[in-house]
Amino acid sequence: MSKPIRIGFLGTGSIAQVHAYALDALKYYYEDAPKIAKAVVASPTPKSREAFAARFGFEEAIPPEAVWERDDLDAIYILGPNPTHTPQLLNAAQISTLQRIYVEKPIGTSLQDIRDLESLEKSDHGKIIMMGFQFLQKSPIRKALAHWQDNDFGDLIHFRAEYLHSGYLDPIYRQKHHDRLQPIPLNGATVDLGSHILSLLTAFLGDSLIVKSAAASREFEDVPQGTDLCTIALLEETASGAIGTATASRVSSGTGDQLSLELRGKRGALIFDSSRPDVYESFHPGEGWRRHEVYSDYLPASKFPSDYLPSGWLRAMVHNHYLFLGGNQGISFSPDLTHGIQVQRLLQQIAAFIN
Repeated sequence: MSKPIRIGFLGTGSIAQVHAYALDALKYYYEDAPKIAKAVVASPTPKSREAFAARFGFEEAIPPEAVWERDDLDAIYILGPNPTHTPQLLNAAQISTLQRIYVEKPIGTSLQDIRDLESLEKSDHGKIIMMGFQFLQKSPIRKALAHWQDNDFGDLIHFRAEYLHSGYLDPIYRQKHHDRLQPIPLNGATVDLGSHILSLLTAFLGDSLIVKSAAASREFEDVPQGTDLCTIALLEETASGAIGTATASRVSSGTGDQLSLELRGKRGALIFDSSRPDVYESFHPGEGWRRHEVYSDYLPASKFPSDYLPSGWLRAMVHNHYLFLGGNQGISFSPDLTHGIQVQRLLQQIAAFIN
């Protein structure tokens, strides 16, 4: 019997709770899921880390600096505030016993972070590093990506990606989440939401995307200067010359949580919209529009739930964990360190236009 994978968490916020759930859920979906031992959780606040450990079954609760003294961890999840991600990733890469490092988005918050990460990328670090872009694991996104890569749609002409929220229209909500109202690239709509659509565009279109222009709306007196609540960026895919837009908004009325992707080529088009969460659509001349109903189409096959049931937001997160811990990749796109750096480059380019 193989030994359990001993896991540590750096961070105890709401996203850390999601990851704790995903780890617990793995065994229900995948017969070949590894055994997990939730070894340590770290946070600067004793009360927070101790409560998190007790609630979610971690063996120990320790301060973050104590993590770097451990030699009994196989994998670590970097889930704290955005400015901690790059420093903690660099520290984790130095621990010889660590095999796997999971980093929540964004991977960094500055140009210096990008330079440090590029040095890590070129080094012989020997780690499996994965980014927290779970939307890449949504069933219709996975199938749509494989379909797009079959080159059925011809050369790209133009594209559009949007991730829209509405919560920050509420002044009470803004006050409650005031710590997130930081200038790009520390936080804001572009970092929080836009990083996901930039990740999707990078997965579909490759590493040749650049930002041509960007602008942000600023209409709220209680929001600090430099925070972007709604940003639209103009991008170019330099290999083909195709242009497109990326929109990230926390203040779009009537949206809730809406993600959409649209790619138009010379021989067809591909569309996904989270308002139809288990479907993507394709178009070819002579064939017309075709609706691809995907649902929980993951491999290896699972009877929990049945494959015709809706996949859901958390289901994609569970599959992300399965891949991170060594599961069968199949058609899944795994967002590695190189992917994270490319998304960060685009975030920095957008920040340069806005600031």
